[in-house]
Amino acid sequence: MALNRLDLNLLHVFDTIYREGSLTRAAKALHLTQPAVSHSLSRLREHFDDPLFTRQGNQMVPTPLARRFLESMRPGLTQIQSAVNQFHAFDPTSQRKTYSLALRDVLESTFLPQLMQRLDPFPELEIVSQRIPRRDMETQLAAGKLDFAVDVLLPVSKQTAHELLRRDRLVVLARAGHPLTEGKLTMDRYIAAQHVLVSSRTEGPGIEDFELSRLGVQRHIRLRCQHYYAACRVVEGSDLLLTMPETYARIIAERADIRILTPPADLPDLDVHLYWHKAYEREPALLWFREQLKHIA
Repeated sequence: MALNRLDLNLLHVFDTIYREGSLTRAAKALHLTQPAVSHSLSRLREHFDDPLFTRQGNQMVPTPLARRFLESMRPGLTQIQSAVNQFHAFDPTSQRKTYSLALRDVLESTFLPQLMQRLDPFPELEIVSQRIPRRDMETQLAAGKLDFAVDVLLPVSKQTAHELLRRDRLVVLARAGHPLTEGKLTMDRYIAAQHVLVSSRTEGPGIEDFELSRLGVQRHIRLRCQHYYAACRVVEGSDLLLTMPETYARIIAERADIRILTPPADLPDLDVHLYWHKAYEREPALLWFREQLKHIA
């Protein structure tokens, strides 16, 4: 396994297959044909005397040896790539690039329309938006499987950088004609109503409930569901109230018979942060894209 017998270009191919999980997608990312990528993988398999990746459905899953090798190799490969990138500016008008983002459903609705409008002059740029468990965010950023994540403020390690993109206040939604849309929404009227809570968890309070608890009141959660769009549909056809971020609420209200009300208390703002791994933060293509995200935020 002497290094002088291994073409270092193969390491880039290995890293891309690992990141993309597919020979087809790796070939596209590398601007190579699939047979060329397959040939490179064969050479790597021969060199390491290991299959490195096994096919499971449409995915190329790394073997234990491949995972160990990547963990050892990636810091050095990243350092080399960063050094090279310093001498190559990114031109979005002519270079092809696929950006991978982690977004929650509500953030997809507010970020993607503006992002795609901003990227309209650059047809070679592609976006992959996905929802991942928060516990996996840092791992996927470190592995290069994600370029950026957009989420609420989360505890992260020193290797993950982040910055505030925007603050979103919470508002209350009710159907048109709801008795609570007449006059001021007081705390007594808010607490007397039944509510929808949007959460990926099956139990526990929402962010607004912490402030209500501090004020010594508790609301009645009639329904818990996973998505704001579904919650808005429920609110539109019932007397339930929904407390949610204002930006997405206004998008929904444009197409639904729903009214937006001011909460009866100063609820905490929702801080939305942009996350990335420090190992890649000097890459010109990622620096450019980060500026686009900050602009639309």
